[in-house]
Amino acid sequence: MTGIILTTLNARYSHCAFGLRYLYANLKELQAQAKILEFTISQNTRDIAEHILSEKPKIVGFGVYIWNTRQTQEVVSILKRVQPDLKIVLGGPEVSYETETQEICKLADLTIKGEADFLFYELCTEYLKDGSWPKEKWISGALPDILKLVMPYAHYTDHDVKNRVIYVEASRGCPYKCEYCLSSLDKSVRSFDLEAFLTAMSILIDRGARQFKFIDRTFNLSIATSSKILQFFLDRISLGLFLHFEMVPDRLPEELRTLISRFPAGSLQFEIGIQTWNVDVAKLVSRRQDYQKIRENFAFLAEKRNVHTHADLIAGLPGETIESFAIGFDAVSELAPDEIQVGILKRLKGTPIIRHDQEWQMVYQEHPPFQVLQTRLMSYETLQRISRFAHFWDLVANSGNFKQSMLALTELSKKRPTPSLFWEFDELARFLNKRHPQGHSIALLNLLESVWIYFKDEKHMSEETVRAMLVQDYVGTIKRDIPVFLRSGLETTGFQQNKKEGSRAATPARQKRHLARES
Repeated sequence: MTGIILTTLNARYSHCAFGLRYLYANLKELQAQAKILEFTISQNTRDIAEHILSEKPKIVGFGVYIWNTRQTQEVVSILKRVQPDLKIVLGGPEVSYETETQEICKLADLTIKGEADFLFYELCTEYLKDGSWPKEKWISGALPDILKLVMPYAHYTDHDVKNRVIYVEASRGCPYKCEYCLSSLDKSVRSFDLEAFLTAMSILIDRGARQFKFIDRTFNLSIATSSKILQFFLDRISLGLFLHFEMVPDRLPEELRTLISRFPAGSLQFEIGIQTWNVDVAKLVSRRQDYQKIRENFAFLAEKRNVHTHADLIAGLPGETIESFAIGFDAVSELAPDEIQVGILKRLKGTPIIRHDQEWQMVYQEHPPFQVLQTRLMSYETLQRISRFAHFWDLVANSGNFKQSMLALTELSKKRPTPSLFWEFDELARFLNKRHPQGHSIALLNLLESVWIYFKDEKHMSEETVRAMLVQDYVGTIKRDIPVFLRSGLETTGFQQNKKEGSRAATPARQKRHLARES
């Protein structure tokens, strides 16, 4: 019999539930009767419920997030119908705000709002000792003292270390107040003891961990701390490490630049949240950033070429039009990031973005992922158009599979009456959407053929030019057979396949493709 089950439905198998490991690490003596069970949102909810019940638990704690709310609610409903006396506790960002109105919270016995590292232990202790249970349906407490938390890293299994994403954090919280982000509700940034954190990282490396994804909202906020962390990993970089950080875009002083310059290509990835290039929109949603410093920092990163850069933009913010978004997209593309992630605004529960609902006529989905459907300045059709743009941009540009094709599109974009990569790619996206209306699960070979037809028939480029370009994209650095539709006339392209494959073992495949096409 397992007294306590800690569980969640991850978006995919390669993800680890970081929050569950924190709860488990801080269960103290209750660890002996606790167990972590992880599932994915693609699994059958009845099978998930069956697996949980087979453990015969007394308490089940669910981590609830925007991506798993619907499936988790189905599992909770099944559990309560089959075993009504089973105590079900919810926690996580999706149920920490507007809790009282959520159906899943009404089904569960208790919802812990906010950080539950200590509260969950106290709850389980009382219930397993004498059956005591809170009278309320939802509770919250003071933020836990971060220096008293037991770190969770020992509870990554050897299988996790070998096969899954290893999440780590050196701090919690964010000093900025961007109204679309849950971190805007944070009162302050709290940091873990740095020496203890680095000791834990050293143990993970000794166990074979090579990829580390930092979830700190502002890794480069404290230059002293981030410098020590970078130096720690730089001293061990010969092991083939890959590190992911979320960076403040306008904060990259010389101390960090010097350290960053010393990392080999393929070892660093920076996720840089620009979100909007529209100064008026940024002010409207309380986002502060220095655009000149952003340009300077990206120029430095573009020159060094040893960091994989991932810039984030949000479409659908109050005050934004598709025309102003296009201008911002073009400005960001000129910074030369490796990837541009275009996201549609989501109304996260508890965020102050709702203060703009009336003035800007913000209409959101009622169900996850709660994306904005229309605004005063962007119609439903417009946001759908940007959503399709984002999807095909990810498949073509961000994937690293169409490097030469993107160079050709960039050149075409300069010849427009008003040069714009956004509008140039939008034409391709609309063409691809007609050929692949299902939107998802497009085989690379099918996408390649569509790009071939687009350049040849819609852009009237010569077959020889397009063939050479796409052959280089498809098989230039990877051992692949040349597709039938590209073979005719291949001898005229002068193509020679480069069978050299990229780099360090820990560098993810997508980043390797970008590296290979730059070498």
